[in-house]
Amino acid sequence: MTRVRTGSVLARGGVYASLVLATVVVLLPIAIVVLGAFKTDQEYLTSKPLDPPADWSNLSNFVTAFQDGAMVSGFLNTAVVLALAVTGTVLVGAGAAYAIDRFRFAGRSAVLVAFLVATLVPGVTTQVATFQIINGLGLYNTIWAGVLLFAGTDIVSIYIFWQFMRSIPRALDEAATLDGAGHLRIFFRIILPNLKPAIATVVIIKGIAIYNEFYIPYLYMPDHKTIATSLFAFKGPFGSQWEVICAGIVIILVPTLVAFLALQRWIYNGFTSGATK
Repeated sequence: MTRVRTGSVLARGGVYASLVLATVVVLLPIAIVVLGAFKTDQEYLTSKPLDPPADWSNLSNFVTAFQDGAMVSGFLNTAVVLALAVTGTVLVGAGAAYAIDRFRFAGRSAVLVAFLVATLVPGVTTQVATFQIINGLGLYNTIWAGVLLFAGTDIVSIYIFWQFMRSIPRALDEAATLDGAGHLRIFFRIILPNLKPAIATVVIIKGIAIYNEFYIPYLYMPDHKTIATSLFAFKGPFGSQWEVICAGIVIILVPTLVAFLALQRWIYNGFTSGATK
């Protein structure tokens, strides 16, 4: 009996220790960034990362990051790309899942295998071919390059929609067909409204990924800076303005935090529903 209790205590202690360690790992970089955002250039170079700033009212780094980093245009470009790409991801992913789940056609299994294999291929190995395609379409250095790459390459969303769609009774499709509805009407009037938890999950995952993405905007749309690439303005050949970069990171984190607090009910419901499918 004593051994069982000792084992239970040790297990519980291990769980709490792992939670504390994970919390420290997550919060420590954020604390360093927030502290660095209020420091002067000289103070940042001479102080330790966790030393508090001498003046908490020093907002010059935030002003510099917002103005010199052209964050207004960065937020606008990010909002445009995010809205178009997320909308495209939902329509393409749900449409592909609808075709796979509701239709039986030759090569259906091969398509599913191809999707699975594509998820296992590192994206960096196809960048030469991807760049040639984008350049050949005349989309290089335009916002549409980012929209196309974000919206048309998310195979994971297809699997998410497919798993949810399998729980929607086919009887609804058959009843709508008897009433004279075509495939497009069934998709938009019946399937999509029943995919709200899946749509919420995809929008959250894809939205966060696009908002934080640096590589695609930097490579394919260099003149249309997003919020992630705007911070690159403070990195030069003779050094980086780390205190300004920290302030820029804090500015970038604020919309993410606000969105999380506003949408946390959808976030938890979406992930919970996805786990039970």
